[in-house]
Parts: sequence; C-alpha cells; structure tokens
Amino acid sequence: MGVIGRRDRSDSRASGFLPRRSSLVNTPVPNVTEIPIERANHGGTPDTSGLEPSIHGGSSFRTPTRSFYHRSFKGPQDLAHYSSEGLREQTAELASLALSLPHERSSLPRSLDIFQSKQQTDVAAPSSSYDSTAGDLTIVEPEPIHAPATGSSALTQMIRSPPSESVGDNPDHYGGKLRSNDAAGVQNPRLLYNDGEEENTSTERTSLLNKTSQSKPFHGYGVADDIESQDLLREREQGVQPHALATIRSCLRLIASPKSWDGRAVWQRGVVYPASLLPSVFLGLLLNVLDALSYGMILFPLGEPIFSELGSDGISMFYVSTVIAQLVFSCGGSSFRGGIGSEMIEVVPFFHKMAMTILVRVGEDNPKSVLATTILAFSASSVLTGLVFFLMGTCKLGSLIGFFPRHILIGCIGGVGFFLMQTGVEVSARLSGSLELNAPTLQKLFHMDTLLLWMIPLLLAIAFLVLKRFVRSNFLVGGYFIAVGVVFYIVKFGARVSMDTLRSRGWVFDAPSSSNPWYHFYTLYDFSAVDWSAFVDTIPAMFALTFFGVLHVPINVPALGISTGEDNLSVDHELIAHGITNALSGFAGSIQNYLVYTNSLLFIASGGNSRLAGIMLAFATIGILVVGPVIIGFIPVMVVGALIFMLGIELMEEALVDTWGKLHRLEYLTVVIIVVTMGAWDFVVGIFVGIILACVSFVVQTSRKPAIRATFSGKITGSTVRRPPIQQRFLKEAGQQTLIIKLTGYLFFGTIVSVESTMRGLIEEETFNRRPIRFLILDFSRVYGLDFSAAEAFTRINRILRRRNVQMTISGLDMTSEVGKSLQNVGLLASETGVEVFKDLNSALEFCENDYLKIFYNHREALIRKKSGSSPHREVPVSQNQLQAAEGIVGSPRRLYLQQAATTTLREEETAAMASVAWSAMRQPLPLLLQTFQGMTTKNEDFWFRACPYFDRVCYAAGTVLFQEGDLPEGFYLLESGMLRAEYELPQGRYFELIVAGRPCGELPFFSETRRTATVKAEQDCVAWCLNADKWKQLKEAEPEIAQELLTVSLKLTSERMDSITSYVLTMAA
Repeated sequence: MGVIGRRDRSDSRASGFLPRRSSLVNTPVPNVTEIPIERANHGGTPDTSGLEPSIHGGSSFRTPTRSFYHRSFKGPQDLAHYSSEGLREQTAELASLALSLPHERSSLPRSLDIFQSKQQTDVAAPSSSYDSTAGDLTIVEPEPIHAPATGSSALTQMIRSPPSESVGDNPDHYGGKLRSNDAAGVQNPRLLYNDGEEENTSTERTSLLNKTSQSKPFHGYGVADDIESQDLLREREQGVQPHALATIRSCLRLIASPKSWDGRAVWQRGVVYPASLLPSVFLGLLLNVLDALSYGMILFPLGEPIFSELGSDGISMFYVSTVIAQLVFSCGGSSFRGGIGSEMIEVVPFFHKMAMTILVRVGEDNPKSVLATTILAFSASSVLTGLVFFLMGTCKLGSLIGFFPRHILIGCIGGVGFFLMQTGVEVSARLSGSLELNAPTLQKLFHMDTLLLWMIPLLLAIAFLVLKRFVRSNFLVGGYFIAVGVVFYIVKFGARVSMDTLRSRGWVFDAPSSSNPWYHFYTLYDFSAVDWSAFVDTIPAMFALTFFGVLHVPINVPALGISTGEDNLSVDHELIAHGITNALSGFAGSIQNYLVYTNSLLFIASGGNSRLAGIMLAFATIGILVVGPVIIGFIPVMVVGALIFMLGIELMEEALVDTWGKLHRLEYLTVVIIVVTMGAWDFVVGIFVGIILACVSFVVQTSRKPAIRATFSGKITGSTVRRPPIQQRFLKEAGQQTLIIKLTGYLFFGTIVSVESTMRGLIEEETFNRRPIRFLILDFSRVYGLDFSAAEAFTRINRILRRRNVQMTISGLDMTSEVGKSLQNVGLLASETGVEVFKDLNSALEFCENDYLKIFYNHREALIRKKSGSSPHREVPVSQNQLQAAEGIVGSPRRLYLQQAATTTLREEETAAMASVAWSAMRQPLPLLLQTFQGMTTKNEDFWFRACPYFDRVCYAAGTVLFQEGDLPEGFYLLESGMLRAEYELPQGRYFELIVAGRPCGELPFFSETRRTATVKAEQDCVAWCLNADKWKQLKEAEPEIAQELLTVSLKLTSERMDSITSYVLTMAA
C-alpha cells in the first residue's frame, strides 16, 4: 500500500517523467554467460558508463562512481527521477497475460520478452466492436474508446499518441470533485452534489474551505453570554511595564494626599505586616552571612601572599553583588516574589584561575598591576555574563539549554565540589600556597598542630550532614554554625586563651586593617596599572565562566518554579532579569550573581514569599556590609572551613553518589573524568573534556541502537496490486528472493557500520548459497537524515551487491528531502549505478513482482515452443549470443529456482488452462466471470452463463472517477482490460491499491449495502462489466442460487484482500 503524498501522478504515469531507462523495451543481450542485473532482472538499458556521458546528469565529464563529492564544484546536480515510469503499464500488461491463452499469441510482447532485441515497431490498437448478448452496451464517454488489445504495450501507445491526447496534460484529471478529461472527451458519469450556486464552479484555484453562507447565522467566539460569570482578564494584556508605571503613579498620588490615608491600613501594612516578615528576613540574612564567609571570603586565592589580605574585600564584593541581585529580583525583575539573589559559588574556581593566570603573566614584583588587572577581569566577566543572559532572554533562547547534556553539568558541579574540598583544606590548614600533592605539603598537613586545624572542620561538616538527615528545619544551618561559634568562644574563655594567640596559631582569622572600610576594593581599580595582555589571557576563562552560568539558570529557575508552585513562569523573562543584575553588578565593580535555588526555597518556606521581604533583606544586607570588615577578625576558622567542607561534600555527593545507578555507564564515567580533570588539572579544560566525552558517549550509545528497524521476506510481504490467482501463487514462491530491510533514525558513521556488515553478510558464500536473493529493497520512509559517511557507504554496498548480481532498490525516498539530496550528491542515484528508486514500498514491491512475472511468462513461452518443436518467429532468428545468455541464466541458482516455481505453478494450473481453451470460444462476460472466480467456486460455465445478462459492459477513459469514498454503492465491477486505482483515506493514513484486468472491484460495499470505503478511478483506459443495483435486485429474484454464490465468492475475495492488506500494513508499521 503506497502512502499517497502529493496528489500527482508522478509515480504512476510514464508521461510525467523524462525516461531514464525503459522498463519495457530491451536491448540486445551481450555475449556473456550471465546477464547483468540491469537486464536479467528488469530488462533495462545496458550500462553505458565509460562509453558516453549520462544524459541524466547532463554533463560531459567523467568521474569515478565511488564519490561525487568533487562534482559539486561543477554546478548543481539535476534532480534524479523515480523508477516508476512505465511501471503501471507494465503491471497492466502482465495482468492481461493471465487472461490470454498461450495458443492465441505467437509470442510474448517484445516489452516483456527479456531475450528480444529493441525494435521500433508501430503498434496500432485494433479497433474491435464490442458485441454483447449478455447485456446492454453502456458507453460512458461521448466518443467510443477501443479497448487495448490483450498483451499490447500501453507505453508504446502512449508514446505514439499526440501530446494533446495525453491525460497527464489535463490539469483537472486528478483533483476536486469534478473529474473531467477534455482531451479524451470523457465526462464523469456520476451525479455530483452542488450545495451552492451553479456558477460557482470549483477550479484548481478554488479555496478548500468554503466561505460562510450569508443565510446562516454567525456564531462567533465570545458572542454567547458568560455562563460562569467570569471576568475577562484584560489587565494581563497590558504587559509588565504599563502595569508597573500605573502602580508607581497610584503610590505617588496616595503619598501626596495624606487625608486619604487609613490609619488602620497604615498600621497593618506599615508596621504589622513588615514585622511579620522579620523571622524570614533574619533567616535570609543569616544565609547571606554564611555564604559570604564560605565562598565570599575565598573569592581571591588567599594562599598566595599577594592576595592574602583580600578576604574582607572578597566579602564586600559578595555583599555588593548580593544587594544588587536582591533589589532587581524583588522589585519585579523576577517572577518569584521571595527569590534570593546571591553570588554564584561556581565562579570561585574560575576567579582563582584568572587570578593565577594574571599573577604568572605579570609577576609578583608588580602587585599593583596584578590586583588592578585581576579585579577588572572579575567585573568584566560579570558584564559579559549579563550580556549573554540578556541576549538569550531577548532572543527567546531559554529552551536552548535543553540541548546540552545534563551529565556534563553534573560533572562540572562535582568538579566545583572537588575544588571546594581543596579550598577547605587550604583555608583551614592556613597553607601559604595552593594545595599540592607533594611531600612537604603532606608532611605539613599531617603535623599534629595542622591536622587539628583542618580535621575538626571536616568532622563538623560530616556531623552536620548526618544531623541534616534527621532534623528537618529551616533554621538548622544557621543554628548549627552559630552554635559551633558559641562553643568555640566558651572553650576560648574557659581556657583563657588570648585572641592574638588564636590568630597566630590559625584558629581565628586575622583582623583586617582599621584603615580598610567596606569599599576598600574600589581602591584596587587603577586602569593605568592594568596589564592588558594579561587581561586578554583571562578571556577564555571568562567565556567558560559565562558558559557555566548559562547552564545553571535555565535549570534552577524551572526547578524552583515546580517547588514553589509558580505557574506564571517564563525562563526568558528570568534570563533578562539575570542579564540586568549581572551587568549592573559588573558596572558596580562586583561579580556574578543568580537566583539561588536552596536559599530561595528556605526563604519562601519560612514566610518570606513577598517582594517587601526581599527588599527588607537587601537593606539588612547593606547594614552587614557596612560593619562587615570589623567582624572578620573574630570569626573562627573552623566555622568557615566547616561551611566550605559542607558545600564541597554536598556537591560531590550530588555528582558521584546520587547519580550512581541512574546514569549510563559511559555517562557516569564522563562525570568522573570531568571531576578528576577539574580538580587535578584545570577547570576550563575539564569543561572541554566533558563536551568531547559527551560527544563520544553519544556516538557510542547511538551506534548501539540498530539502524535496521525490521527485515521481511517478499514471500510474506507483497504489493497491494490485485493480481490474478495464478500470478499470486507464483509470486508467493518467488518472493523469497526479495529481501526488504526497513531503516530507521539518523544514519551516520556510527550506525552505518552495522548496516554495511549486514549487507555484506547477505552475500557471503555460505549465506548466499543457503538463501540467494535477487532484489534488496531498502526502505527509507523512517530515515530522517544521514551524513556523508553513510551516503558513501551505500555506494559501497551497491558495488558489493552488483558483484552478486543483486538489484538494490530504494523505497520511501523523497528526492527533494535532505536524505534524497545526500544520496544524489554521492552519485548513488545516477543512471549508471543501476539503483531503482520509488516513492513508496508498494511501488518497489510491484516492480520486483513484475520482474518475476516476466520470467514466469518467458518460461511459459519456452515450454510452449518446446512442445511445438520450433519457434514461430523464424523471421526474427535468435542469435548465438542470446542463446549463450539464456543458458547462463538457466544455470543461475536463482533463475533455476524461479523456473522450478513457474513449472510447478503451471502444472497446478494445467487443468484451468485446458478449461481456458474452451472458454476462449465464448463471448464476454462469461470467460471473465469464469477466470475471475476460478478457485473461488465449483460451479461450471453453464451455471454462470445465466448471470451474464445481468452484467453491462462499460468503458472508462483514464482519469475517470468510478465512485467516491462515502458514496452509496451502485455497481459491482469485473475489469476486462486496463487498470483501476483505489485510494483509501483513513485517520491513520492514506494508501492505494491497483486493480488489474481479471479482478473484481467494489464487491464488499455493494453486496453488504454499505458506503464506499475508497475512491476508485481509472488509471488507464478500461473496459469493465458492471452489475448495477437494479440488475442485482432482478438477479436475486430470478436466480437466487446465483445470487447466493456471488455472495459467497465476494466473501472469499474480501478475505483474500484482507490478508494482503494486513500483511502490507504490518510491514509498513514495523
């Protein structure tokens, strides 16, 4: 069942194409022992590559057939043509052979004789007057159309007819309700329904949807009353900016008129409500302080002497970034009313990378330039991040992150956790440099004084994570670490240890200089001292940092929306807000920030789901910012170290523990490699390594998915052409030499390897001897793309198959699609390759079946000649080369099997053939009835002779519509000559059937008195015998026994078609 695409006749009419190779006319057979596949299988023209340029490509230069890549520089390729030209005519001609008797013809038509040479002969359709004693003659068209002689070539008649008589030239032959054929002078015999004015005749430009009639009332959307009395939310259409301006104007008017104030409302809104938000504000402030101590303080690599005094400056920069983010988000920038903005913890490793790059490039002897360049690089990276965020939100690219592998982000999170573990050791152990795995560093770490410094914070972090599993409270984090600080000072006062002693031994941070206020980091900006070459060296790290931030926001925002139940959420809107806040933070001399998932969730859960709460938190953070540097000198190192260890362990657990068993092995290995690379080597390199590994993992996993969706044999899958029973029996046996392989997915260098190995396995000596194949059909209907490697592989596959004389046939291919263009670019569809291409699998199967039937009827003619003792065609002697070719074909195992199947079929039909001799002397429609119902009934010709008067002979020109889908049945048809096309349009899809001479049409709806399920039209000029409704009624009254037998035969015919259709549908759906 071919899937109908565009309503054209490009796949069924030879007039729609420029002939590439004739499938009906053959050339002389060369002097070889076995005919090449082009002629042994389908009688095509010989391979002339190398002798003359291909007329299909229109080029005069020669190129190798393996690759056509270099040919693209010489201009665009002409669009390849399908191999369907002449296929329908060939099918009809083969069907006519089943109705003809061997003794009635001297030989096969030259178009079907694979041994005849190509000769141009004038074939005129003999005029025959149809005389019927069985019924009245009903001519549909004004001018009589002579039925083609049995066995004559329809392609020859069409070529020799004037162009004006070609049905393909008629633009109305295949569209609309009114099917007319002006060239042939035939009108549709059916009455058409017209629900409008008569002058409104439908044409090819008529709209498919009719205009609304003026006489009918118009029921528009919203005209009826609102049943549920719901207001139309028009204010949402105003947009965010007009709504904000209206709110500001309303507030200003209220402030300007104190007399309109309500004392109770002022008390509730101005005192009570803000006071109710204080607990959540305190929790948010505590979280900000802990974050500032955990990763705000380590913004600079404090282990380096040149940066060792910048811990308080890092905290100040953290607070500035946090305040800006909080104000932007709380003042309407974010959809989350209680969202908390803070510094990205993931930026810390990148900042350390940039600082070390600048330090190495500038040198320690120029600290002013190092500091000026470093802090400028920090703020510039924030501006760059804001710009990228803003552009992504403006361009509606919020969903773009969905194309990035999630396990790479998980690996990067694990790398950040690894980095925080290292930083925790560096900060807690008070190392003078970065953590290095060498003997001096390890010796210092495991010294008793240093061991306690970093081991106690690590144990505190582990204890907190254990406690967190049992205690579910929003105040657990703050309460735990405040308790640690309180216990530390209880021990300090109990032991009476001075602060100077604690600072010298590394238990408390050194007090910052009293001359360094919170805005001290602004004094580090000095554009005259900036080393611009070192600044340029940090640009790759800036982009890597931006890339990492871009990964986070589109993931955190939807996750927070799900957790808080926020439905009115737009990722693009949040990206714009992040772009604004990061750009403002950068221009303010600070660093990146974003909407923190965990802090926001805790803040909202504690009652801070209000924009006022966020604004109050921002002002409280400003207060901490002002007094912050003084507090640094009293903070225990173990508190900060425990916070850093806690964050590092959580991130490592998220990356390596939570994903165990959830990720594919290759994906988990990618995560581990990213973590190790980032921790032991470099953060930026780790990201690129992760991307490369993700690509490799994708290729490996995709390659494991087979590109071959299903494999079928032609013995169980055939075309939907309604062929005579003798042909069906032969094709069922011959079909095992046809192999259908359905390909699927995207074919690339990874998946094409298994396809190519499968093809090679088919023609291996042992496999080929056990099951030789003649046709290999590759179905591309489910292939949506292929790369150059896969396209080149098909050229190799074709060369390999041709060595075994196996015909490659491609189905389900759209020439204008990317797949079709790719195959044309490598030259696979060129004429010299011998590859046949069809729009659908049904046409490809029909082509293969026609080739088998040509062998079948050639073998039948050979048997007849052998019985007669001499060939009737003495005027056309067979050359010695042709005899050698025939002997070579007979010696082929595939040909021998087909001849044996043909002999068996002919022997089984020998009795029917003898009966056909007697039938040939009878007048129609009796011979047609006997041949159509052969094998379906046990009644003889005497019985069916009584049914002949009830059948009327009708003629239909090509393109005439017999009936439409949904029509009431008015007749049951027996096709004497020509071909009909039944098109089915179902909710699941569309398909078609071809009905050839000697087969019935429309039996089930007619006898069951149900509406037509298909639209049937004449594919060629047809002669049919029709049993109409009136005659059927008369037949049931006069001959009830014949009527009962007709019902039985119709059920058998329906069962036969259902088996064929079901087999094909399952094949297509596989």
